[in-house]
Order: sequence, then C-alpha cells, then structure tokens
Amino acid sequence: EVQLVESGGGSVQAGGSMRLSCTASGFGFDALDMAWSRQAPGSECELVSISHVDGRIDYADSGEGRFTLSRDNAKNTVYLQMNSLKPEDTAVYSCAAGFRDSDLRSCDTMDYWGKGTLVTISS
Repeated sequence: EVQLVESGGGSVQAGGSMRLSCTASGFGFDALDMAWSRQAPGSECELVSISHVDGRIDYADSGEGRFTLSRDNAKNTVYLQMNSLKPEDTAVYSCAAGFRDSDLRSCDTMDYWGKGTLVTISS
C-alpha cells in the first residue's frame, strides 16, 4: 500500500521559515517523481515544486527563490524548506508522487497523494 505522510506544518509569522517533510512507503521511492502541492481555501490545487527522477527540480513562480525541495532517497523522504513566508502562502500542503510526465501545470499529473498538512502564515 502506497503511503505518503506529511509533517511539519503549523503557524508562523510572515517572513518566517518552515520545513515540511514527507515520508513515503509502499513503492520504489527513487523511481518516482516527488512533489509538493498546496491548496488554499477556494483555490485550485497548485504544484509548487517537483523533484524528477532524472535529478531536475522544478519550481512554480510562487515559490521560486523562497522554496527549496530536497529528497533523501535513503530515507524515502522529501522535504520542502520554505523561507520568507507570506500570508498568501497559507494553504494545505500535500506531498505527491508520480510515475512519469509530472508537470507543474497540473496536479492531475501526480498519481499518489498524502493527506496534507496545514500551513498558516500570519501577517
């Protein structure tokens, strides 16, 4: 059974930092693209970063320069370091895994999802 379990959410003031973690099980972690998405109330799912199996890491414009995705294949874990956080970064952040053709333009390109963790940024 594929499982993705996020941790590290919570509340922080604007300008602060937060690191999210996602531990995966039930599949070959190093064979899948891993991603972080977010969804704010009333908004659609947005992929903020993807780590591709070929080593590329993509970032959405919303997180470029502020968010850093890293993965530790030995620990089956992917991280999202978020700095200079803004109130508009408030959302439920979810971890996702995809077999192929993972694309920032659509959350539908990912195949497995975690339940998400709430990140709240206060002004």
